[in-house]
Amino acid sequence: MITFAAALQLLIALAFISIPLVRHRYGGGAKEAAEAELRRQGVPVTVLAENKLSFDASGHETAVPATVALVMTILAVLNLAGNAWGQTLSWVFQPIVLIGNFLILYSQLTAASSVRSAFERKGDPTLRRIDVPALLKAAESAFPAWVMPILQNIRHTVVIGGSVLVLAALILG
Repeated sequence: MITFAAALQLLIALAFISIPLVRHRYGGGAKEAAEAELRRQGVPVTVLAENKLSFDASGHETAVPATVALVMTILAVLNLAGNAWGQTLSWVFQPIVLIGNFLILYSQLTAASSVRSAFERKGDPTLRRIDVPALLKAAESAFPAWVMPILQNIRHTVVIGGSVLVLAALILG
């Protein structure tokens, strides 16, 4: 069962690595599409950088998924090696990954309202007039159709289902 858990942890690592890879490849185009949408709305494109809205693989968009992938890989290696720390640390980190992925899913489902709320809190009239759903849709349109929702749903299924199965494998041990 531990070998099965380790294989799942490697799949989860791959799922997390897919995030910065896709954003690195297509994020520039998403930024250009978002900027074009802002220009269409008569809003300065500088609002993206000023409000730390990015669509590429910069900053936490790479650091967090890469860290999760590294942790999952280390756990898988420890589990494959039969090291008891693998199971112990899996009990610690696998639930964190599961909860973290639910937070990612929630943030994706509420992206428009979250960005809108953040803009409202700033009190800037320029930000208030942005059609946020149109902005996000424009950025999303720069990604290939297989990314959203197909890859996104596969990634969530692998991470959520895999994490649940890893925890079950640890119980059945």
